[in-house]
Amino acid sequence: MSEQDKAIGRDGRVLAPYASNPHASRGRLHAEAESATRSPYQRDRDRVIHSTAFRRLKHKTQVFVYHEGDHYRTRLTHTLEVAQIARSICRTLALDEDLAEALALAHDLGHTPFGHAGEDALDAAMKPFGGFDHNAQTLRILTKLEHRYAAFDGLNLTWEALEGAVKHNGPLLKPGVAPTDLPAAIVEFSGDWDLELDTWAGPEAQVAAISDDIAYNNHDIDDGLRAGLFHVDDLLPLPLVGDIIRAVRQRYPTLDQARLIHETVRRLINVMVEDVVAETTRRLQAAAPASVDDLRRLDRPVVAFSDALTRDNDVLKSFLFDRMYRHWRVNRMTSKARRVVADLFSLLFREPECLPDEWRSRAKPQDERGRARVVADYIAGMTDNFALEEHRRLYDLYA
Repeated sequence: MSEQDKAIGRDGRVLAPYASNPHASRGRLHAEAESATRSPYQRDRDRVIHSTAFRRLKHKTQVFVYHEGDHYRTRLTHTLEVAQIARSICRTLALDEDLAEALALAHDLGHTPFGHAGEDALDAAMKPFGGFDHNAQTLRILTKLEHRYAAFDGLNLTWEALEGAVKHNGPLLKPGVAPTDLPAAIVEFSGDWDLELDTWAGPEAQVAAISDDIAYNNHDIDDGLRAGLFHVDDLLPLPLVGDIIRAVRQRYPTLDQARLIHETVRRLINVMVEDVVAETTRRLQAAAPASVDDLRRLDRPVVAFSDALTRDNDVLKSFLFDRMYRHWRVNRMTSKARRVVADLFSLLFREPECLPDEWRSRAKPQDERGRARVVADYIAGMTDNFALEEHRRLYDLYA
């Protein structure tokens, strides 16, 4: 194997043969000269970081709306935690850290204000016009909506980054699913540049996806306890989490609650990461892939939790769903968020002349379906605080 054919990662490390090789990328839709100082995946990461959509994550809801407290996670802090976990897993498995980091940083760009409540409201408003899906919106941002470069719209990321952004949760075309069932943005783009929607994404995208699970389950424990939605003792009956809490209390019997929570979350993240590494290593040994394409063609993901941890994680998710995501305090804010998004869409779709100049010019020549998509793009790009202020400006007669 020549030096050029080897997959070289950060710090000159040779990557595994089934890692995404930055020197063998399928390239970019719009041809560009490569950088003399950065790999293609490093450039992908940097372009995401410098994008407008990435900066907006600072004031987009994870669970709690921005004004409810300074210390709760936002989409931005969540995204940074996902990226850190993904880098750690990729380094251990000899995968490309830069690609995984780029995907982790990009994975939530398409989210609306107010988290899933905002997405549900926008999807309902867009039902007659093709619906709304945050993964498809991420692709629209990466390929159309970012206007930074003179030569093209979007960020012109590599094929591997776009594939991972679209397919990090698994193949989109599978038995029982037709192309007409998928978001139009994904189908249309894949028609121009085939993202192989019937295969798994590369291992770095799979790492980013499971890192998302690890991050949000753990920081939702932290945020839920901080908000008083449940108490530490409520977690004791849960498998894994309860055992960790008891172990921490036994080792540090006088520990205050804040440190108890952080020590528990720290240990839980470590257990989950070690489980992913062990299970993924086992699956890699069984599959014996010689290339990244071998992994794409497998009948299951190669990056995964063990069966035991999957069961424990499902119990934790169920607890968080009941005690946090459906808590009456969260429900009240969710109700407000849905109304804000629904009101914004209703008014701006009926009266596109109320859109700012740039967006009005995009909506004006469109038919109803096209106009609805422009309005959805405008609303999806809003931060929580901008959406609330825009709603006030449009509906408050004294604003």
